[in-house]
Amino acid sequence: MCPKQYLYKILCISVVVFNKFKDEGGSFMSTLGSDVKGLLSLYNASYLGTHGEIILDEAISFTRNSLVSALADLKPPLTTQVSLDLETPLCRRIRRLLARDYISIYQEDATRDDAILELAKLDFNLLQSLHREELENITNFARDRLVECYFWILGVYFEPYYSRARVITTKVIALISILDDIYDVYSTLEESHRLTKAIQRWDVKIIHQLPEYMKDYYLKLMHTFEEFEDLLASSEKYRITYLKEAMKDLSEAYFEESIWRDQHYVPTLEEHLHVSLISSGYPMLQCASFVGMGEIATKEAFEWIASFPKIVQASAIIGRIMNDITSHELEQTREHVASTIQCYMKEYRTNVHVACKKLQVLVDDAWKDINEECLNQTTFPVALLQKIVNFSRMIENIYKYIDGYTNSSTKTKEYISLLLVHPVPL
Repeated sequence: MCPKQYLYKILCISVVVFNKFKDEGGSFMSTLGSDVKGLLSLYNASYLGTHGEIILDEAISFTRNSLVSALADLKPPLTTQVSLDLETPLCRRIRRLLARDYISIYQEDATRDDAILELAKLDFNLLQSLHREELENITNFARDRLVECYFWILGVYFEPYYSRARVITTKVIALISILDDIYDVYSTLEESHRLTKAIQRWDVKIIHQLPEYMKDYYLKLMHTFEEFEDLLASSEKYRITYLKEAMKDLSEAYFEESIWRDQHYVPTLEEHLHVSLISSGYPMLQCASFVGMGEIATKEAFEWIASFPKIVQASAIIGRIMNDITSHELEQTREHVASTIQCYMKEYRTNVHVACKKLQVLVDDAWKDINEECLNQTTFPVALLQKIVNFSRMIENIYKYIDGYTNSSTKTKEYISLLLVHPVPL
């Protein structure tokens, strides 16, 4: 049974079943440590827990400690597999990178089927060729960080039939990256106000009201959305309305943060998150990710995602807080809006270390919210929910230790090389 099948099977079982792995004192049996593969499966399954499943929280601590202790005595390919999962559990890994890693692990397995291995390598390389072609076709769209933008969206969906969706969402993330820089670095408060009003109006005729350096961006924004509409069938064109509204919400959130920055205002954590979950860009991007999909993305699905449902909120919390934890020190070296770290420190009169630790609990809780939403009955297909989960996985990997988007020459460069530069050796 493959790891994914095993995890889904575990999810269908009541967590009470894990009590049989405990001793009379209520602790996990020490004898479990001898079964490393079993420990690894339990470790990965435990991260699919929901609120109130204390036994799974205990299982994470027990299995992690046991696996770390066993690591020195393991041999490849199990050493590699355990190390990778300890760094990021299976359910939070980027699917495409997971496939690349698993090919290498399977190649070292003495029980491997060489025909299956060869097919997996060929499939990976063929799909990589498609991704390269897509990236080449959009390289003239924007000068800055387009490869990083494409990599981000490749983590959301890599399948051939989502090519249109990938191209659209990559262009959207490139547009909002530039917009973020305009509000954050280049514009005065008065200029930001003009741009916000222009985006709310969404009318190219008012371009004369903008400063010269903003006009090119505003025109690009208008024209790109028109291009998106041209890519859609007549029955799909309504989707652009939702995308525009999401962009308007995002610009308003950016402007609100600009006011806070210039006034040196440090809001409460709750007040900050009310704005910064939108400014994280994730509600906008998750709406954008539906635009280029097929019939599965219905009008009801757009109404739902526009309502800022719980799973989108959870994904935005992961994005906002993990971003702030890794980048707040660099951002505070210049004029910048207070991060969630500064807000927590002020509100609860604590230091950076405690603030980061407490906010990480919110991230862990958000993952449990995502697990719950995926397990609950829903009228929307799993394929749509999966995109939101994949956005969260990207955050987990990009912002795990550093801001891997701003500092893309580090681990992010390695990921990009594996997915877009170097084919799997045959």
